Amino acid sequence: MIAWLDPHDPFPPVERALGPATEAPGLLAASRDLSPQRLLLAYRQGIFPWYSVGQPVLWWSTDPRMVLAPQALKISATFRKTLRRVLRDPDWEIRVDDDFLAVMRACALTPREGQDGTWITREIIAAYGELHSNGMAHSVETWYRGTRVGGLYGVALGRMFYGESMFAHRTDASKIALAALCAFLGNHGVPMIDCQQETDHLASLGARPIARAEFLAHVRNASAQPAITPWWFDKSVLERWTATPAAPAV
Repeated sequence: MIAWLDPHDPFPPVERALGPATEAPGLLAASRDLSPQRLLLAYRQGIFPWYSVGQPVLWWSTDPRMVLAPQALKISATFRKTLRRVLRDPDWEIRVDDDFLAVMRACALTPREGQDGTWITREIIAAYGELHSNGMAHSVETWYRGTRVGGLYGVALGRMFYGESMFAHRTDASKIALAALCAFLGNHGVPMIDCQQETDHLASLGARPIARAEFLAHVRNASAQPAITPWWFDKSVLERWTATPAAPAV
């Protein structure tokens, strides 16, 4: 049985999350509350919301936890050529926080293979939008000829980034945004991006599962570090990622 949380209730210990033999591994609690304050409390404890329209807010703490080290992002020879083209072609732009809510809406509305509907509800958009207004959530956006064609968003606390969702309306547009994010975070000493749940797609990008206890120990330290400021991106940040056969450590 998972815990039901009233607005002022703390989260239960993450060790109480449902185990791997259950139908919902990692499910910890449920609530009606999706305030920005509740979100911040969750992220600082390695907990994230994931639910569908018509459900209560479901809170998860998966074990293992999927994470991506920025320098571990897999860049194929073909994608390296794409990044080089993005660097030299003025038709391509990479923007940060141009329109955070538009990125969230695009993530919600973009069809995904094997997925019916979206977890990015109006309540989710409103809550994360408030975090963004307070400098705690950011978008990285890929633009081509003045049109946003891909992007991603997530929560940034200290030197920890929690990835939430990506979208692409042009080939490789979301991967370009991810490469830009990895380069930016690597330059700012961020060693880990939270990817939440283990999938083959994330593994193909270089993400790997780690034990929840290891993840939580990292979160406690990283989220207490000074916040990154400003969130500003120049395409030159990607230059060293395209210069060698493998992305260098940053």
